Amino acid sequence: MTATVETPARPSKEKSFGGGGFVDLVLRARELSILAALIVLVVATTIANPRFLSQQGVKDIFLNASILALLAVGQTMVVITRNIDLSVGSVVGLSAFVSGKFVLGHADRNLLLVVVVGMAIGAVCGLINGLLVSFFRVPALVVTLGTLYVIQGLDYYWAHGQQINAADVPSSLLELGSGSVLGIPYLPLISVAVMLLVGYYLRAYPSGREFYAIGSSPDAARLAGVPIRKRVLTAYVCSGLLAGLAGVLWLARFGTVVADAAHGWELKVVSAVVVGGVAIVGGVGTVYGAALGALLLTTIGSVLVVVKINSFWQDAIAGLLLLLAISVDRVLSVRVTRALRRRNARHGV
Repeated sequence: MTATVETPARPSKEKSFGGGGFVDLVLRARELSILAALIVLVVATTIANPRFLSQQGVKDIFLNASILALLAVGQTMVVITRNIDLSVGSVVGLSAFVSGKFVLGHADRNLLLVVVVGMAIGAVCGLINGLLVSFFRVPALVVTLGTLYVIQGLDYYWAHGQQINAADVPSSLLELGSGSVLGIPYLPLISVAVMLLVGYYLRAYPSGREFYAIGSSPDAARLAGVPIRKRVLTAYVCSGLLAGLAGVLWLARFGTVVADAAHGWELKVVSAVVVGGVAIVGGVGTVYGAALGALLLTTIGSVLVVVKINSFWQDAIAGLLLLLAISVDRVLSVRVTRALRRRNARHGV
């Protein structure tokens, strides 16, 4: 009697093309579409006004996008866990003003110490948000909307109508906002460095992937042993840290700071994140897409100035893009779900 040995069949390409690969493909297509829209916008505006792509024009776009991109990176960590942080604008204003008060009359203040103070203020605000959302289970929208007004009120109370002027800010701090290395401004370099670090962490580390697991299915993540409260708290602290850093950079960039600095930036940050492909329902998106969304919104603002359209339309366009992005997310979610069900049905899963 001859024994036969069966060789295990190799998985087909269709089978190896799992749900994760399909979702990644969709995300890459979303980010590429944002990049394509950005290129078309820049080319069309340059044709209408060749000075739009001047060296100074490009520099201003990247400088203006840097702070928004930094906030979008922190917001992404929160949104992918199915939460939101509406307090980032007020945190920027508070950290910018407090950092300005910290250097007031002290021209020799160490630059690193100023950055630490600003980030510490942001971290405390993020910690409060995170504790209320993760441990006390208060809805994120309610918590961060409340802290938005509390922080604004604290900022106004502390300021008492006072204004920080560029003449009172140390030259080393102002150099951070206006200086460059090899012709590249410091602010975009800082934002890109933070984006790459956070993006690598979320992609490569198991604890980073847990943020996506929480957003995709909190119940499944809990059954898998993911420390949900700890990760949500971490997301809010990171968002606060980056908002605090953004406040210091705001002071360095503009020099002059009043109590309502970055007022109303909540819509801009959320719009940049969602337009950049981060699903508002959590579990999907990258910091790279969010940064591209920030760059797109900033470029639109610059284009409106070039074509002499009222700046009011910048907020209107941001809101329209936000609605469009949420609608696209919903359509893509339905299509991805159907595709995965068909794939699972073919393989008997």
